[in-house]
Amino acid sequence: MVFRSLAVALAMVPVAFFQPVPAAAQNGPLRIEITEGVIEPLPFALLAFLPENEAATQIAADISRVIAADLEGTGLFRQIPAAAHISGVTSFEAPVAFADWKAINAQALITGAVSVDGSGRATVKFRLYDVFSGKEMGEGLRLGGSTTSWRRLAHKVADQVYSRITGEGGYFDSRVVFVAESGPKNAREKRLAVMDYDGANVQYLTDSSSIVLAPRFSPTGDRVLYTSYATGYPEIYVMRVGDVRQQPLADGAGTMTFAPRFGPDGQTVVYSRSVGGNTDIFVKRIGGQAIQLTNTPSIETAPSYSPDGSQIVFESDRSGTQQLYIMAATGGEARRISFGPGRYGTPVWSPRGDLIAFTKQNQGRFHIGVMRTDGSEERLLTASFLDESPTWAPNGRVLMFTRESAGAGGQPALYTVDISGRNLRKVPTPGAASDPAWSPLLP
Repeated sequence: MVFRSLAVALAMVPVAFFQPVPAAAQNGPLRIEITEGVIEPLPFALLAFLPENEAATQIAADISRVIAADLEGTGLFRQIPAAAHISGVTSFEAPVAFADWKAINAQALITGAVSVDGSGRATVKFRLYDVFSGKEMGEGLRLGGSTTSWRRLAHKVADQVYSRITGEGGYFDSRVVFVAESGPKNAREKRLAVMDYDGANVQYLTDSSSIVLAPRFSPTGDRVLYTSYATGYPEIYVMRVGDVRQQPLADGAGTMTFAPRFGPDGQTVVYSRSVGGNTDIFVKRIGGQAIQLTNTPSIETAPSYSPDGSQIVFESDRSGTQQLYIMAATGGEARRISFGPGRYGTPVWSPRGDLIAFTKQNQGRFHIGVMRTDGSEERLLTASFLDESPTWAPNGRVLMFTRESAGAGGQPALYTVDISGRNLRKVPTPGAASDPAWSPLLP
């Protein structure tokens, strides 16, 4: 078997163990089909990763905990508690007693080991087994990085397990930029923050001296677009996340610009601009000239590119109520795709290209929903006093959104839900939070 090498934070030297895994081991019977949702989560056993030296003891325990939390958090997997295990391992190289794992109905088994060298570099290796076929799924994988990046190491292992069992891309090794809020409902202070997808490692990117709205990651995850009221009117800024350097998109003094999103090339920005009391959609390359894409006496806003950059979905009230439309990325005639009761807004194209997520308001309730790109197969995934601002996970199978509670003391919080409408979960944040935007998978 060959352990593939995947660098995290620092490069590493690849090391080979054993022989390549047979094709049958990579294409065994264990598989979760998630397109229609799962009734019973797949039971898995995770043996606490073995520390191969004393310095790895705590990190090995922490990595094991995060891997299990990532998988269980999807709603697709259920961890069998350690107390139910019949056998364990004392060495990463020890053979697996598959009969012991079949006896407790474990369908997947994860084993691993962690070491830390004298320079503070951690190395993690793991194996994934299909218990009932008695075969390993995929090749072994060895990951390396600084001990401070142990959470990323754990997320990368979990992404591999998730992908091998579901056949879908992972999403755990990603980040979310959002608006951190504080203060009373009628005088909230807002600042940009970024965190791991699960709410860990929160970092603040701006102070609360001015209102900020609608942050959006670039396709490479190194920059963020957002709207700021620092000048007294809404204006779009571009920030480099690494050093928090920012610059205005520069559409002209006194011009109100908002609702920005990057194009797939990472250099084009589509956004709304208000001119003479009318709001239309514009596009420009960073540092270039703005080009107007719509020109109607209605409000056109919240544009979002298709993954291939050929089309843009947006919201407009040109028909008399707030609805969703699609047009070519160069502008021109738009076709309406939303026809259900109520009002539709904040459309976001899935990274897979197959669905569009949206916010819907109908009969006093707000919903997060999805539909096909032609408007068919509309599904409402949530319902509450106020749900809005959906954003897609990198694999296009999970949505994060803002949910605000009712009343004078109501506060916004971040939630996730899968595209079947199952597994609604609150994302832990230090305080009130809104306007999430998911990054791509980290390199």
